[in-house]
Amino acid sequence: MSFTDWWSKSKKSICLGILFGLSIAIVTYLLPREGKFRYEYQKGRPWMHDVLIAPMDFPVYKTEAELNRERDSALVSFIPYFDYDTSLINYQLDNFNSYFNEMRLGNAGTEDELSPSDYEMIRMELASTINEVYETGIYERNEFTENLHSKDESIMLVKGNVAEKVRLNDLFTHKEAYEFVRNKRLEIQNEISDNVNMNIFGFLSALSLGDFIQPNISYNEARSNAERNNILKDISLTRGMIQEGELIISKGELVNNYRFRVLESFRQEYGERIGVYNSWLFIFGQILIVSACFLILFLFLYNFRREVLDSFLKTLFILILLLVFVALARIVIVLQGISVYLVPFALIPIIIRTFYDPRLALFILMVTLMITGFIVPNSFEFIFLNFLGSVVVIFTLTNTYRRGKLFFSASMVFLTFSLVYFGIGIIQEGDVSEIDWSNYAWFAGNSVLLLLSYPLIYIFEKTFGFLSEATIFELCDTNQPLLRQLAEEAPGSFQHSMQVANLAEEAARAVGANPLLVRAGALYHDIGKVSGSEYFTENQPEQFNPHDKLEPEKSAEIIIGHIKKGLDLAKKFNLPQQIIDFIRTHQGTTKAYYFYRQYKSMYPARDIDLSEFTYPGPKPFTKEQAILMMADAVEASSRSLKEYSEEKIRSLVDSIIDNQMEEGQFTLAPITFRDISQIKASFVSRLNTIYHARIAYPEKEKE
Repeated sequence: MSFTDWWSKSKKSICLGILFGLSIAIVTYLLPREGKFRYEYQKGRPWMHDVLIAPMDFPVYKTEAELNRERDSALVSFIPYFDYDTSLINYQLDNFNSYFNEMRLGNAGTEDELSPSDYEMIRMELASTINEVYETGIYERNEFTENLHSKDESIMLVKGNVAEKVRLNDLFTHKEAYEFVRNKRLEIQNEISDNVNMNIFGFLSALSLGDFIQPNISYNEARSNAERNNILKDISLTRGMIQEGELIISKGELVNNYRFRVLESFRQEYGERIGVYNSWLFIFGQILIVSACFLILFLFLYNFRREVLDSFLKTLFILILLLVFVALARIVIVLQGISVYLVPFALIPIIIRTFYDPRLALFILMVTLMITGFIVPNSFEFIFLNFLGSVVVIFTLTNTYRRGKLFFSASMVFLTFSLVYFGIGIIQEGDVSEIDWSNYAWFAGNSVLLLLSYPLIYIFEKTFGFLSEATIFELCDTNQPLLRQLAEEAPGSFQHSMQVANLAEEAARAVGANPLLVRAGALYHDIGKVSGSEYFTENQPEQFNPHDKLEPEKSAEIIIGHIKKGLDLAKKFNLPQQIIDFIRTHQGTTKAYYFYRQYKSMYPARDIDLSEFTYPGPKPFTKEQAILMMADAVEASSRSLKEYSEEKIRSLVDSIIDNQMEEGQFTLAPITFRDISQIKASFVSRLNTIYHARIAYPEKEKE
């Protein structure tokens, strides 16, 4: 075998192997390097494992709530640091003296000019006042200092290399300092008023002192934080030690608060030590676990959804979806400020179910949750909650093209999370007040993020060539340009397509196929009849048949040609490939029997080229395409019945579909004999309803 032949046969398998191999490598990289604790346990439940003896010394860590209480208690003695600017007072006094001299010179030579002693008295009084407020200290009022002020807190005031403890309320705010200086000036003015020295009074009134009052005390955030951290650093993270060989818990013993804290401490220490001391062996174990998960996914696809593995893009889509959610979970865990319950894992079944079926959606969800369980804490609780929430989505979201359904499903996910988490909380804590109610906010966020399924479905649909229910629903609108053109130029074919759509949709629903998809395929399967519509029986007026003037092989060519014309129109109007496949396969490889027999009757001695009377195919290769082929033939033939009784209709349906089976038209489609029996029954029931006998209404009697 040449390399080219080997490559053409092995290319698909090699590409799949590389794709799965890369996925395994990415997931292994995303897994944490700490060891995974081997035991599962819950607070308030009995210990279900064997007796647990400490294999090593390890500390008992305090809970976050205990640490927070101790931090709050320790920070009661914390005093914030403020810096005192010693240079500002001299700077502002120099500015004041310069300003005062300018005002004095401006007053020189006027009738309001004061004596040198008066000027000096005023300057000394005001400079002393300014010096006094700066010596006391001025701080800027903000939210932080306002809080200290309201609690009458003390601060550490740093002047040079000396720090002293002072009450913040003994200092001036910016506003209080300005008012103090202004009041001092008013006192001087009042004294002068009593002496009837109006020149001094006027000069004082003209002085503007607010520009010389600025805060000289500022908050030292760096030093305060350092002091706060020193206080917190002294708080011990542990409360005691468990010695190697000490009994941790016995089988059947209740996991109370203390034992739960010991087990959590042991789990944390165990994971860190395993990850450090056995790194390469540890990574090898992770590779084995991840490979097992992907092997299960591969085997499921190989046995039940082979068409997914046959398409590189479809396989890539599923693996990308899985990797994205595992990566999101890992990112959330690393960030620590966000709960893993915010990640909307229920989006997986929504997106997968849109393009495939609920069974595949549920399986991919389970594989994703199992892998993510090695990343998140409390993996059982995490998997349990997300599994139930996602199953609720599968049951409630029967279609995605109705917006109300998605809102209802998102609400049901929130309700499921809330109730189940409440039940778990009661079991673990034994007290409603101990439940972490903040998780309900994350559950609400999770439900809101489920509404992103609409844009995500659109992105995946366009990227990977899928067809969503929303798009199919739009295609089924008879106001679409192509369907309007069919209705106007080939009204008989349009009515035939509508009847075929009704028949096929009912049959698809009976056998579990996609009724919306087969309806869309039925509406578009005959769009090739837009051109030359008069050559097709359903569009011909009575007593006119253009085929009477044509040779049988030419007529067959025109009839068979509507397939190619339909494909050209479909590509021109950018119809999805799935709809184009209905146009290609709805006649399979059957023959134009009417013109074939006519040719044999006219030219019995000639050899017949069967290819001239045979549709190009291919045969239907999906259940929906097979249903459309049956419905198309049955609906067209039912119009020729002269008597519409249940026996006649049943006989017609049986003969047409049996003939298609004898020709092997359904050999490529995943359809069973049971499906075909149910499809026949559906057709008979539907046609009986369409062609049922009506009662004769009596004529109105004449008076």
